[in-house]
Amino acid sequence: MPRVRSTCLQMPEPITPPADTRVHLRTAGEWLLVELQGAWRITETRPSWPTLLAGRDPVRVKLVWGRLADWDTALLLFVFEVREWCRTSNVPCDLSALPEALQKLLRQLEVVNETAMPIDRSRDFLTMVGLAAQDVWAKTKEISTFVGECVISATSLAKKPQKFRWRDCLDEMQQCGAMALPIVSLISLLVGIIMAYQSAVLMRQFGADIYVADAVGLVMVREMGAMMTAIILAGRTGAAFAATLGNMKAGEEIDALQTLGIRPVDFLVMPRLVALGVMMPLLALYANGLGIFGGMLVSRGLLNIPPTAYWVETQTAIDMSDITTGLIKAAAFGVLVGLAGCHRGLRAERSAAGVGRATTSAVVMGLLLIIVADALFAVIFNIFGW
Repeated sequence: MPRVRSTCLQMPEPITPPADTRVHLRTAGEWLLVELQGAWRITETRPSWPTLLAGRDPVRVKLVWGRLADWDTALLLFVFEVREWCRTSNVPCDLSALPEALQKLLRQLEVVNETAMPIDRSRDFLTMVGLAAQDVWAKTKEISTFVGECVISATSLAKKPQKFRWRDCLDEMQQCGAMALPIVSLISLLVGIIMAYQSAVLMRQFGADIYVADAVGLVMVREMGAMMTAIILAGRTGAAFAATLGNMKAGEEIDALQTLGIRPVDFLVMPRLVALGVMMPLLALYANGLGIFGGMLVSRGLLNIPPTAYWVETQTAIDMSDITTGLIKAAAFGVLVGLAGCHRGLRAERSAAGVGRATTSAVVMGLLLIIVADALFAVIFNIFGW
């Protein structure tokens, strides 16, 4: 019988991908030394750290600066990947052999990564509540410290006004006062017109058209004049304060002042607070007048009420206590807007993104403080019968 030749098919051996020549791993006792060499370009494929480990379980990791031709962001991202792996695996990572420039970029990347990191949903509810409470307590202490420094600086200003930087204060008054007149004029006039139209719809039903002057005058003087002016300055001046101080911190100008023994609160914050505290009541009075004038225009055109009759009715509806309450609110709102802008600017991160976040936070914080303070004033004035 013919022989039957049996042939067995051999499976091809798996091809092991070649090791990346830019990373050389060697062990020295407990240390896993990661030597970086070659050229690192972002346009090329970056080596993967889990692939390079190949099942190793190092006790300690140290990155060593080898013969590098040139490098860019690709090397930074690889070092960051190694650092994050060591952090999550509780493995010590030594970066002391790397250049200071690379370590500085790595710290900036870590800050951005921490701020953009989503909430870890794997933690239990009590842990998340505890961490949130710690964060609130830390921010509360930070704000309290800043307010205390401002109070101490204000006390020094009252005792020694000759040492105050009046020139800087006058410059800030011009920026937050005179330069804000166009937008305050437009908003106040439109608010007065809108309130007069809305009041006219209701008053016509009862034949009490003349009381439109009472409604517009009282609301503008007691509430809307100070409120709208504060909201405008929170979005305009508060954001400008945060951006200016944030850029100064990023440029290490505030560190230079502290090195020279100059307190940033005295040099940068107090002139801005005084400027806003003085200009806000004046802008509120200006807004009150334009709002009443807007209501007068609507009453003349829509209700055929003469301007003289409108003005006389406004005078009978408003007394000095109404004007005083509006001015008190305006001054308090100005100080709060200044505190929010300066605080967020001094606490900004040392980067362009940090300055942008500080500016946004200053506006939000300023608006929140305005609303809360207005509610408190409403309760207090009601108690005292104002």
